[in-house]
Amino acid sequence: MTNTSSGTAVVPPRWFIRSAWAVHRGLLRATRDRVGLSRPTPGGRFGMLRLRTVGRRSGQERAVVLGYVEDGDRLVTLAMNGWDPAEPAWWLNLQAHPEASVDLTDGSRRVRAREATGDERERLWGAVRGHSGYGNLDALATRRGRPTAVVVLEPWSDGHQA
Repeated sequence: MTNTSSGTAVVPPRWFIRSAWAVHRGLLRATRDRVGLSRPTPGGRFGMLRLRTVGRRSGQERAVVLGYVEDGDRLVTLAMNGWDPAEPAWWLNLQAHPEASVDLTDGSRRVRAREATGDERERLWGAVRGHSGYGNLDALATRRGRPTAVVVLEPWSDGHQA
């Protein structure tokens, strides 16, 4: 949420954010993925995907639901943690093991993650900003107190980029 008159970002309490994540995961599980994943709409809502990573310490599969936008055949998301200053565990996992998979409305695919930098980061940040759902993205990012990584999930197949 954003207070548009002052441009400041208002974030729901942490317990609310964590509860919303748990409800979303439960909805996916209860409906066998029929409800809860979605495609982004151009200039409209961002999509929802499930990212499956390998835990950097446990070596076990971990799954998280994330908002994303498309950039050609690449998927783009932000490494935020409910706008908490700490890096999200899924991003730390991807930094240790960049190969992962995503579940989308039309099936699963293998991806390799990397952080966008420079002009690419600015272009993709603007693309994410163009989708509703994040509110005042710049104010929310400033509230985090650290840079928010723009994560690019590129198609990956048999250990090689597709």
